Amino acid sequence: MLSRRKASSGISPALSRFGLWGHHVPRHCLSDWRAGPSLREAPFGACAHRKALGGETGSDRGSSMALGMKWLLRGWKELLPGLTARGLQQQYRYRCHHGPPHRAKRLVLSQLFQPLNLREDSVVGLESKSDDLTCKSQRLMIQAGLIYPSSPGCYYYMPYTVRAMEKLVKVIDQEMQAIGGQKLNMPSLSSAELWRTSGRWDLMGKELFRLADRHSKEYCLGPTHEETIADLIASQGNLSYKQLPLLLYQITRKFRDEPKPRFGLLRSREFYMKDMYTFDTCEEAARQTYSLVCEAYCNVFNSLGFRFVKVQADTGSIGGSMSHEFQVPAGIGEDRLVICSNCSFSANVETINPDQTDCPVCKGKLAETKGIEVGHTFYLGTKYSSVFNVTFHTAQNKPVLAEMGCYGLGITRILAASLEVLSTEDSIHWPTLIAPYQVCLIPPKKGSREEMGAALMDNLYDSMIEAVPQIKGDAVLDDRTHLTIGKRLKDANRLGYPYVVIAGKKVFDDPPEFEVWNQNTGEIMFLTKEGIIELLSKVQVL
Repeated sequence: MLSRRKASSGISPALSRFGLWGHHVPRHCLSDWRAGPSLREAPFGACAHRKALGGETGSDRGSSMALGMKWLLRGWKELLPGLTARGLQQQYRYRCHHGPPHRAKRLVLSQLFQPLNLREDSVVGLESKSDDLTCKSQRLMIQAGLIYPSSPGCYYYMPYTVRAMEKLVKVIDQEMQAIGGQKLNMPSLSSAELWRTSGRWDLMGKELFRLADRHSKEYCLGPTHEETIADLIASQGNLSYKQLPLLLYQITRKFRDEPKPRFGLLRSREFYMKDMYTFDTCEEAARQTYSLVCEAYCNVFNSLGFRFVKVQADTGSIGGSMSHEFQVPAGIGEDRLVICSNCSFSANVETINPDQTDCPVCKGKLAETKGIEVGHTFYLGTKYSSVFNVTFHTAQNKPVLAEMGCYGLGITRILAASLEVLSTEDSIHWPTLIAPYQVCLIPPKKGSREEMGAALMDNLYDSMIEAVPQIKGDAVLDDRTHLTIGKRLKDANRLGYPYVVIAGKKVFDDPPEFEVWNQNTGEIMFLTKEGIIELLSKVQVL
């Protein structure tokens, strides 16, 4: 294998600027490439490529290799004075093995592990294996291969879904840490002794996944971690008032033994959740922290761009004296909500008199709707700190019970709920901020009249990555050129790229223009390379 130093011997430094790599054309010579067949066929033909590498055997090897180098040199003679046949062959061989050092590797769809269950026969087979496809988000995610059913209420999360989830986690991390949150990780296995201490081992009933180890010690797979965090803080013993408020959170898998899992990721047995636990010196401080976290939740949902409502809620099995749910209004939702059109009052119907039709605040009429719960907050007071002796020391060095709060966000449920309310019946629309990839580029079909536009699409990809570095890793080239543009566009719609760029007939205009689809608005634009770069430079990428 040639070293980088040796590979560049005898080569003008300008060579790297011209991108001599395989059959690609210098960026500034694209117009000549399209117009001049001699330039296409001589320096970049397959025959020249093979002969330049010394691919012939037998008695013709030397003459073929020399002829190949002659063809390659002919197209570059004037551009690169002093270029020798030996130097060109060394550089050419190196780049055929390693690629040009100045260009980032293209992210191509054929190399991604994404089972595209987009053909109708695949979808029918999946329906019989999975739960009943009872909601839009579940059907779309399974059809697109974003999730794959493992067992009732459990799914494989495919790479596209994991990318969206990781971006959502970044959004949440930013907001949690902006208010002083510190991230930690607690065990999924939780001792039965802790749950018996709080009284919830029996209260939770069959919702807990319970198990025993080889020593007959009982555990549960944690659906939530109030007991665990309280035990952790109590074990420290020397917490000072100067360290409060303390805001600790984690983002982990949670488990709940749902009697009938349904709606895909909206109600599953295994799911991801962000749960935060706060500790304050007094009730007033704890309520201020509560408001602070609720405001951060609003920031998260506002950044995702779909409608949500914060409603009064029941404290349920977690307990406490105050609770709110963050709900996404949707027909598939399992919670009944009432919302006043005259004021900001909204509530889960569990918290009001079932016969009440007037708003308790302004006496306005209450309208009922359904919602998907994506977040829940609780002011716990000393419910858990008194049981586990979670105390801090005051300025007078006296131990006092800490005031607690707990706050949950359903990570996987937010993903599914966003698709439920933003998508159409046959196309996924992600919140742009957390879309797995921001843009998909679709070159012409191989053998079509527009095939020459493939070089322009390659050039667009490279220029785009160079000019808009933040888009690197978020741009996919659909290299399945055996498929028509129409079929690949249909796949792109189902996977939910916010932007799709197509090399159609207008790439042969002067200047070349690409067809750009804004999937979330339905707008179709015809833009030059410079126009696309300007458009993508305004896209926020995590």
